[in-house]
Amino acid sequence: MKIFRSCVSAAALAALSVPATLTPLPALAATDADARQLDQAVAALRGIDTLKADFVQTDRNGSTVRGVLTLKRPGRIRFQYEPSAKMLIVGDGKALTMVDYEVRQVQRWPISNSPLGALLDPKRDVARFGRVVSTGNPNVTSIEVRDRTHPEYGVITLIFTRKASAPGGLELSYWVALDSQNRRTTISLSNQRYGVPVTDNDFRWTDPRPRNRR
Repeated sequence: MKIFRSCVSAAALAALSVPATLTPLPALAATDADARQLDQAVAALRGIDTLKADFVQTDRNGSTVRGVLTLKRPGRIRFQYEPSAKMLIVGDGKALTMVDYEVRQVQRWPISNSPLGALLDPKRDVARFGRVVSTGNPNVTSIEVRDRTHPEYGVITLIFTRKASAPGGLELSYWVALDSQNRRTTISLSNQRYGVPVTDNDFRWTDPRPRNRR
């Protein structure tokens, strides 16, 4: 169980806490087609109001954990892990909080310092620090986000699949985070439901820490 929990927590942090206080990428020889794909991806992200989806999180060793993702823009997100993980990650619009119910620990970091800022912050312009990576498939768009002046921040790649019913005609299918130690974590989404009822109560959580230690 300790090994399992270590994999889960490491994967969660790698997937969500790679800093994304990014500066624009140096000018690259982007084609008009790349620019259009990037604009479409940005429109797809900004077109999401609420979203629920199932997810599978996989670390570099192939260990997986499942759960349900709930999102409400701007800023609110919840990764409800399967009961065996005894973990939860919640974004309340200002910070991401990782709650470990087994060891009764809570960790927080600003949404602006997470790559999920591209998904949660409507002011974040992905086009300024992302680039299109060719997939060879006209129905799949890959956007790589990195700060070339800070390689220690790692890389996150967002993968979109063309789908007419999704916002902007593109559906975020999964993302891959690679940290500076080349630890790879993948979050795969399925059963995406857009425009579903979501309230602020969906982003509340119970603090597991003893009251006299807070």
